[in-house]
Amino acid sequence: MRTMELGQSGIQVTELGYGCMMFGPKLEEEAAYRQLDAYLDRGGNLLDTANIYGRRKIDGTGRAGRSEEIIGSWLKQRGGRDRVVLASKVGFAYPGISYGTSARQIQEECEKTLRRLQTDYLDLYYLHTDDRDTPLEETLSAMDALVRAGKVRAVGASNFSAWRLERARNLCQANHWAPICCIQQRYSYLRPKPDSVFPGQKYVTEDLREYVKDTGITLLAYCPLLKGAYVNPEKSFLEQYVGADARARLAALDQVSRESGYSKVQLIYYWLLHQDPAAIPLVTTTTMAQFQEAMGTLEVHLSPEQLEFLNAAGER
Repeated sequence: MRTMELGQSGIQVTELGYGCMMFGPKLEEEAAYRQLDAYLDRGGNLLDTANIYGRRKIDGTGRAGRSEEIIGSWLKQRGGRDRVVLASKVGFAYPGISYGTSARQIQEECEKTLRRLQTDYLDLYYLHTDDRDTPLEETLSAMDALVRAGKVRAVGASNFSAWRLERARNLCQANHWAPICCIQQRYSYLRPKPDSVFPGQKYVTEDLREYVKDTGITLLAYCPLLKGAYVNPEKSFLEQYVGADARARLAALDQVSRESGYSKVQLIYYWLLHQDPAAIPLVTTTTMAQFQEAMGTLEVHLSPEQLEFLNAAGER
């Protein structure tokens, strides 16, 4: 796999990241280990988790932190900590822990994450949410303290708007704090309808695209397959993705898939990687068949005309 730098952090990550959200709710240790082993065998290095992953939102079963525990057990068995870029997050609530990114919460949650992952440092630690009730100065100073202590190598953000990222950037520069090197946002080939709202989540807007391109912040895409709605007839697209623009883009995706022989999954990942700025897709799979299909993205090649056809599709 090709690699790219996270902002100006010096950390090189592979072009396909691996999202570990399903570890716990759908994959326990043995199955998760197979996915992780296969991902490293294909040259991948970016493992993305969070302190809340492991608990199912739908019915509340499972346990927050279980995803980190599974990764930690795998690392202990396999070794090779230096082969992976470990990324986790802080900010959302889970049973017993309230929402927020106060200095105390950041410090305490980081320690829990390190214990579960059985490591003494994180390569990347995200603010999972933009906590408007805590001064941004307090939040960023706390993240910087973790970097200075050697517990975190780089700081990321998720679910932030462009103007809040700019404010954070200015604060970090003024105070010589560790900068935000990347932003992870909801991003897929289908575009949400204008002014769509996703509770607790932010999607990639044109303003954000322009901002990260201008500043060199790396963009990562979560939920790129919209939870399987592109390919699973039993799953419906969220209302935010239903409309004339979405229908036109789905038709374009179907056409290029038929003409090229590549699957829609592979085309979506490829499309994200070939935007300007490029976005690193977080691949989340629960079967080896899904994993192999996703890795097939590395063999995809579209002509400039095919890529432009996908880009231009829609009614905006």
